[in-house]
Amino acid sequence: MSRRYIFSSESVGEGHPDKVCDTISDAVLDACLAQDRQSRVACETYAKSNIVIVGGEITIPNLHEDKPLESVIPISKIVRDTVREIGYVNDDDVFHADRIAIQNILTKQSPDIAQGVDARAAEGKGTAEQGAGDQGLMFGFACDETPELMPAPIIFAHRLGRELTRIRKSGKVPWLRPDAKSQVSVIYENAKPIGISCVVVSTQHSKDVKHSEIRSFIIEEVIRKVLPKEMLTDQTQFLVNPTGNFVVGGPEGDTGLTGRKIIVDSYGGMGRHGGGAFSGKDPSKVDRSAAYMGRWVAKNVVASGLAKKCEVQFAYAIGHPKPLSVHVDTFETNAVDEGAIERAVLDTFSFKPADIIKQLDLLRPIYSKTTNYGHFGKIDDPDITWEKTDKAAELKKAAK
Repeated sequence: MSRRYIFSSESVGEGHPDKVCDTISDAVLDACLAQDRQSRVACETYAKSNIVIVGGEITIPNLHEDKPLESVIPISKIVRDTVREIGYVNDDDVFHADRIAIQNILTKQSPDIAQGVDARAAEGKGTAEQGAGDQGLMFGFACDETPELMPAPIIFAHRLGRELTRIRKSGKVPWLRPDAKSQVSVIYENAKPIGISCVVVSTQHSKDVKHSEIRSFIIEEVIRKVLPKEMLTDQTQFLVNPTGNFVVGGPEGDTGLTGRKIIVDSYGGMGRHGGGAFSGKDPSKVDRSAAYMGRWVAKNVVASGLAKKCEVQFAYAIGHPKPLSVHVDTFETNAVDEGAIERAVLDTFSFKPADIIKQLDLLRPIYSKTTNYGHFGKIDDPDITWEKTDKAAELKKAAK
């Protein structure tokens, strides 16, 4: 019996207040890693009206004790440059790159956490290996719905946001402003995407443009040019700026905070998320690095043809070098025994935090590339190593 249902996912633009904060946090992280690859960073940002607060913990090993962090990592400059790049530079912006007030409350990493993560012996620590930076559980996911091996709803939503930003930054449409959200509802039949029932796009705009112009432009120049033509029908509903007005946006209109868009960052709700945010964290934090690892593993399982859909879950304890559990679920789409797939995964990949960092080459200032439009599915950037399918053949052979 066929089953028909609708699944929806959303994305947000670079100017969304939460994404402004994610972008600042990742910019700070990249600056630290550019200074020292062994930097420990847990940077969070809060934004409201014309105020930005940057807090968290940063330790740069080669920074002398008497040297202030600001002299090496110019936090205020990074914040302003990031906000300017996003596009908050209009004269009528309350949240403006040159006028925001910035408060820096960053401190050093706790020595108790550091001794658990560092590859060195310590009293009470069971091993001298590098341990996980925190306890927690992480998920990775992949499916064969799109060329990116990602769920269709989230990929379609990201495509809309990315195109809207491209047009805005080109300067061809002067009324577009940075804050934006998109949402796509995909019709499934027998677990396959067959159409789109509804598309929602909300974009901030200047006050001198009519809603009818915004609606026409978004439908014809964004939606119809980005989404698959065969998925759009006469029954597809388009909702563009459904409140009728979206002049006040960004941190002026709503509070922003790092780490609140974790479903946008991952799989749009179709694949589970462990709960830990990604942005602003160096790869010793398994919230980020192990989630990237999970994506790499799941994607290679699907790319190998061993399953059409795959979710990988594993868990860690702070200071401990090995995962406490590893579980593979193929949702009954497996081509071979699921136990054989799990054994092949364990034989092919190492889930130790230090090995994850090495396998994916994560000690690089690459994280600003990940912040917007999803941390997964960016298949054209060689720096995004967790999107490679370089282990597919090895996995397939190991699962026989």
